[in-house]
Amino acid sequence: MCSSALPVSSVLRWLLVACGALVLAHTAHAGPAAVAAPATSTASAAGLSAGADVAQRGCLALLPRLPRVAAALCRTLGLTAAPVRSVQGGVLLQADAHTAGTEGEARGGAPERGRGAALRVLVVGAIHGDELSSASVALHWLHLAAREGVQLARPVHWRFLPVLNPDGLVATPPRRTNAHGVDLNRNFPTPGWAREAPRYWEQRTRRDPRRWPGPAPLSEPESHYLHEQMEQFRPHLIVSIHAPYGVLDFDGPSVPPSRLGRLYLDQVGIYPGSLGNYGGVHKRVPVVTIELPNALRTPLDAEMRQMWLDLLRWMGERLTQGLGESS
Repeated sequence: MCSSALPVSSVLRWLLVACGALVLAHTAHAGPAAVAAPATSTASAAGLSAGADVAQRGCLALLPRLPRVAAALCRTLGLTAAPVRSVQGGVLLQADAHTAGTEGEARGGAPERGRGAALRVLVVGAIHGDELSSASVALHWLHLAAREGVQLARPVHWRFLPVLNPDGLVATPPRRTNAHGVDLNRNFPTPGWAREAPRYWEQRTRRDPRRWPGPAPLSEPESHYLHEQMEQFRPHLIVSIHAPYGVLDFDGPSVPPSRLGRLYLDQVGIYPGSLGNYGGVHKRVPVVTIELPNALRTPLDAEMRQMWLDLLRWMGERLTQGLGESS
């Protein structure tokens, strides 16, 4: 009887009001957090998904320049996009990986207090854009860190920045410097940079444009972001991958590794503004610098894995010495 007496528009208005009342009643009963949580969770998940999608596309865009890197690697490494971009808007890729430790576990498998704290290791590739193989090795090592079950006594939290200089890497031809013409490995704030870095560039390199330290320390978004990661992540070890000198370099405290794979220790010295100088000498964080033998050809899988295993072995033998329980 009511439905025949009311026009259709009135029925629709009545239904809308009734539905609104039900929603309000549910909100009042559940509380604001219960209503807001799904939206926040959805937005967060969407943000993470979008960041991973941007990173994956960024990695795939670099493939023509990355020797021995397949598209499947870009899709399975869990890469994310850093919150900053390169000078030309390139994606700065990053990823974390975790390796379980074997020492200090209580009966239930939980680490005992102070003994199971993770070592933090920061791995950086392609600071110089024309060292293509350094980015490839960083990505392959990320795969090993995430997939291979080699354990140290202490767990390890790895952070990878595999392509710090995407603009230099995609340039034609690839270039050492970033898009501003700055050598990122001379742009870190070592003591006396304002005096020493320009003087070294002018007198020792004879103003080599490939080694210009820039107008000021950390003037570039790429070096600034790496510095920010050093401050926030507080690594116990930094591994910087370069090419093409075929040696192993080391700066900072601890006993250096004698070899990684076929690369033997040959400490070549430090430069104003370099990562080894800033991180190893000034900040007292060990910096292992790997100089691959070829900038354009990535080592074979077996050689990359051997370097990785040798690094882990050295970390287990030497890196933990002197690290406090609260590190």
